[in-house]
Amino acid sequence: MCGIAGWIDWQRDLTNERETVAAMGRPLVCRGPDAEGLWVSPSAAFAHRRLVVVDPQGGSQPMTRILGNRSYTLVYNGELYNTESVRQDLQDLGFHFQSYSDTEVVLVAYMAWGTACVEHFNGIFAIAIWDEANRQVFLARDRLGVKPLFYARRGSSFLFASELKSLLAHPSVEPIVDAQGLAEILAIGPARTPGTGIFKNVYELRAGYWLVATDQRVQTEVYWQLESHVHTDTLDETVAHVRELLIDTVERQLVSDVPVCTFLSGGLDSSAVTAIATHYYQQQGRSPLHTYSVEIADMEKYFEANSFQKSVDAPWARYLAESLGTKHHSVVVKMPDMIRNLMTPLRWRDVPGMADIDVSMYLFCKEVKLNHTVAVTGEAADEVFGGYPWFHHQDALAANTFPWSLQLARRLQVVAPAIREQLKLEEYVAQRYHEALAEVPRLRGENSHEARIREIGYLSLTRFLPTLLDRKDRMSMGASLEARVPFTDHRLVEYVFNVPWSMKSCDGEVKGLLRRAMKGWLPEDALYRKKSPYPGTPNPEYLQAVREQSLAMLEDAKSPIQPLIHVPGIRELVTASYQPHEHRPWFGQIMGTAQMFHYLLEVNQWLQEYQVQLDV
Repeated sequence: MCGIAGWIDWQRDLTNERETVAAMGRPLVCRGPDAEGLWVSPSAAFAHRRLVVVDPQGGSQPMTRILGNRSYTLVYNGELYNTESVRQDLQDLGFHFQSYSDTEVVLVAYMAWGTACVEHFNGIFAIAIWDEANRQVFLARDRLGVKPLFYARRGSSFLFASELKSLLAHPSVEPIVDAQGLAEILAIGPARTPGTGIFKNVYELRAGYWLVATDQRVQTEVYWQLESHVHTDTLDETVAHVRELLIDTVERQLVSDVPVCTFLSGGLDSSAVTAIATHYYQQQGRSPLHTYSVEIADMEKYFEANSFQKSVDAPWARYLAESLGTKHHSVVVKMPDMIRNLMTPLRWRDVPGMADIDVSMYLFCKEVKLNHTVAVTGEAADEVFGGYPWFHHQDALAANTFPWSLQLARRLQVVAPAIREQLKLEEYVAQRYHEALAEVPRLRGENSHEARIREIGYLSLTRFLPTLLDRKDRMSMGASLEARVPFTDHRLVEYVFNVPWSMKSCDGEVKGLLRRAMKGWLPEDALYRKKSPYPGTPNPEYLQAVREQSLAMLEDAKSPIQPLIHVPGIRELVTASYQPHEHRPWFGQIMGTAQMFHYLLEVNQWLQEYQVQLDV
């Protein structure tokens, strides 16, 4: 993977702006520690940081190709998984290639097909191409939004970057946050409404969209979206097709010129990916697949089973590794490292995130990176196959809000009453929820339960999953590790989205369809293990650390968060007797009271470190 940034200006000469563009590229060094590229022309300038995965010599960027008298220059972050078939299609059209990198394939595809090039790609990507003849820049983002891309228009300038910090490195982009951005932080976060960039007049290119910017306008178009249609396959046909798609997408994502491993928690999703990868390695006569799991120090000592987490992962990960024949590595995250890095993920995300599970993911990825550059993961299976509690619990199905934020009222109690009223936070969340519902593709004749499940599935894929993909991207890239996510293959997502709930939950099992598809690939007891999310941190040292830091934040009159929060209420909460299992999550499944303290600490640090100027 890589980091990209660029500056286009239709009225001024950029040839003397190399240092400014280089400054935009520097914050992205962790995304691409292996090589740096800089390209400057009168009207466009690109910066690139490269993490070498395929074709070390031929994939250097920025890359320029000439067709007749037309010049095209590209920077690109991502990976195509159908490079060879697209290259063959282009060769059939008469194009020739100078490398075997997917970078060149992406650029030539644009030269051949223009904006329609993205419809030919299977992969994860954020693309920027300067089309000199047309005096326009083309941006595109993969269908599920695995790879990030942000942009801003400032006068005659158009700017883009993989991360917000890169845009903020440009002198025309100030860290101003208006009412909408603050409402996102206080009421939606750590999720983010698609398209919003938090900072004023900074935008995210939405998943499945392309953009063309000229001196006159910025045009965005959707090239992919979920569609609803009647599912006509039988259950047996559905199981077989899901298995076929999953095998194909995992095998595609094992291609690399550098070492590849898998994450293996011992849960269904990562075990399915690992089983397919192991089988592929055996067929290829390759050495054993390396697998990695993460443990929080003293997890078994402090763990208490609950409704959404029945067991710890470590024994299951070891059992699956032994059953599948992998070379397994267990990474233990120690509490001193956790506490020392409480704010580190903020610097990768550029906005407050998912508290302790961000920290442990980053520390885990750092250890994996010591020996591997690419990791294939089980992320997104719950969104695709309906694994979350909100697909199954009546209170979530009946709720008139995002089902992962049922405790909104309790959450907003920590916000200062004046701010809560000024920003109208309840109304803001309701508006965003109903906007999302309005996007859901309906299926005529569907009964009310199936229709609601379709809504929950759409919300999970387009509103909840991006939060986890952001986390996976920023924490892995912060460690210079490429994390691949085969469950986001658009062919699999499109197909399963239209499978009736009775098939998705066949055999009376959560994710029954996926379990059936993996029958014979995994041991029976592992195949039917109850769902267990990524581990939170039950160790009381974590709670104590965020409590102490929260009290210090509340006592410091200079804390920038103080005007935004209800200080007496938070102080009472921080000092109250608290056990993790006593509180329902306020976001997702495992972000409870301790994580609320941590999140507020991140907000405070963000306001201070990013020198945020509030314009509300």
